[in-house]
Amino acid sequence: MYSYKLLKPDGRKLTLYSRNPIADDIIAPSPSKEPVVANPHLRWHPLRGEWVAYASHRQGRTFMPPAEYNPLAPTSDPNFPTELPQGKYDVAVFDNRFPSMYLEAHDPPVSIVDTLPANGACEVVVFTQDPQAFVSSLSLEHIELLFQVWGDRTSILGEHPNIQYVLPFENKGVEMGVTLSHPHGQIYAYPFVPPVPARMLDMQQVYYQENQRGLLQDLIQKEIADDKRIIYQDEYAIAFVPACARYPYEVWLAPIEPVATFMDLTENQRVGLARALKTVTLKYDGLWNRPFPYLMAWFQAPTDGKLHPEAHLHAQFYPPYRTSDRLKYLAGTELAAGMFANDALPEEKAKDLQAVAINLEGQIKNL
Repeated sequence: MYSYKLLKPDGRKLTLYSRNPIADDIIAPSPSKEPVVANPHLRWHPLRGEWVAYASHRQGRTFMPPAEYNPLAPTSDPNFPTELPQGKYDVAVFDNRFPSMYLEAHDPPVSIVDTLPANGACEVVVFTQDPQAFVSSLSLEHIELLFQVWGDRTSILGEHPNIQYVLPFENKGVEMGVTLSHPHGQIYAYPFVPPVPARMLDMQQVYYQENQRGLLQDLIQKEIADDKRIIYQDEYAIAFVPACARYPYEVWLAPIEPVATFMDLTENQRVGLARALKTVTLKYDGLWNRPFPYLMAWFQAPTDGKLHPEAHLHAQFYPPYRTSDRLKYLAGTELAAGMFANDALPEEKAKDLQAVAINLEGQIKNL
């Protein structure tokens, strides 16, 4: 992996990544030369026992611009700069212009509840220069690079003393709230471990203390033995609809042998995960015969400098799709009670995905 660090005219950082050497004469553009004005803060929710971020400056963020004004495409007219430069590279990562958290945040407002500066970081990860691409259309080698990029960003962000957890994710499709159609994801780096990964880590830690093995590690072995919901499997990686899926067509993706973070992946594991990730996204698109919306979130160990043998790097895909072509929005029992109600058995949805024939070189077959 090659990388090249740049500084934008507005002071934000840009890092280019590639499978090949990157020219050293590339200049970083920015849609604006004005420095980012962001001072988000956190307020404590006393009944839920969790922090809520407030970032009112995000009201002015870019929302579904026409294709000719795509801010994530390489700059074609220097009079109308975008976020990315021209040049040969595969992936770009830059500081979000409209962050929900900001390392320089300070002086939170006084409130009747506790407040803190939202001292985190928000990065945008542009997967490819091609605005028409999707993860499912990237080459396997390109996806392997993406895993290395996520590892590098986890390492860099995790070195900051304020950062305790790094979460890469992708929202795909307007159904999932996407405001820019160019293929991209985000990385949120939190000053605390957020509630969902914290709960999962707690469960994994209890299990590890009792069994000296990982909870997800053993669940994966049970899924392999059951052999009903597996979407992809090789020696190093697996993708499956979990027996406990909360969403129709929910899929989990993981290395079979546990690693704590992206930084710990072996080359063979990256190769396997790339094939698993492309298989899942191709099957999603083939299932719907068009780009399939989802949230893909990657969970890993905290960046607190401690050992986390209980942690098992993995992705969870949350799609909104139902067999009736209606979208699944969270309703009363999910939002108010926190108990999910799934209208379809995981085994049924796994069969639907298993039946989609794909070609890992990029084309869906037999649609």
